[in-house]
Amino acid sequence: MKIKLALAIIAFSTSILSFSQEPDWEKLYKESQKTEVYEPVPPKVDAGKCYGEPPSDAVVLFDGTDLEKWTYDNPENSETWKVENGIMTVNKKAGSLTTRDSYLDYQLHLEYLIPENITGEGQSRGNSGIFLAYLGLDETGLFEDGYEIQILDNYDNDTYVNGQVGSMYKQSIPLANAARKPGEWQTYDIVWKGPRFNEDGTLKSAASVTAFHNGVLVQNNYELKGITPWIGPPSYRKHGPSPIRLQAHGDPSEPISFRNIWLREL
Repeated sequence: MKIKLALAIIAFSTSILSFSQEPDWEKLYKESQKTEVYEPVPPKVDAGKCYGEPPSDAVVLFDGTDLEKWTYDNPENSETWKVENGIMTVNKKAGSLTTRDSYLDYQLHLEYLIPENITGEGQSRGNSGIFLAYLGLDETGLFEDGYEIQILDNYDNDTYVNGQVGSMYKQSIPLANAARKPGEWQTYDIVWKGPRFNEDGTLKSAASVTAFHNGVLVQNNYELKGITPWIGPPSYRKHGPSPIRLQAHGDPSEPISFRNIWLREL
């Protein structure tokens, strides 16, 4: 027993000495360099000086001056959205606005205002939406097709949860209700990845969305099951880069407003 105890003491002492020795730093640095990467070098981008200000590589879709980057379904439409004091306000008679250009993957910043005097309830209270990829009108010619994230006054207004603000309409319930009260500006910051399709039209990879509403995460890399229709289940059909659309919803409540809209293509 004494011999075994002595051997154990010697082994323990040896292990302590091995840990107290100075590491071979030159060897360790060489090993660490094997996992260092130097290319590609990320592009330099000048960030905005304050939250919401467009960075240097942004595509500014609305800077408060005009609707040059947008179009109506009927370009000859005599009705227009009102642009005043850096803000554009929905004209429901004019219809929805669609970007002239199309996009596939992007980061989007947008600010909107539900008026303080808003009336109505449920889906008839400040209803609008952002079609992150707009695919045109459906086969009836009455409803918009695409992938919509909802805008609605849900500060003190209940509706079906997959149709409240922050939802991917009729598909993904928001992780939280971060709605501010009417009369206060609200923000969306969205990362959108468009779907990819095989040559035969089958789905190669689903669309996905991450969204922050007023700085609160409401969609966390959610993979969509297809478009977000009002009636029926979601489904995919082959398409490529698509425009973004701001909805002029037909509910009777007072029109909402937008400002400071920009994106970064990814």
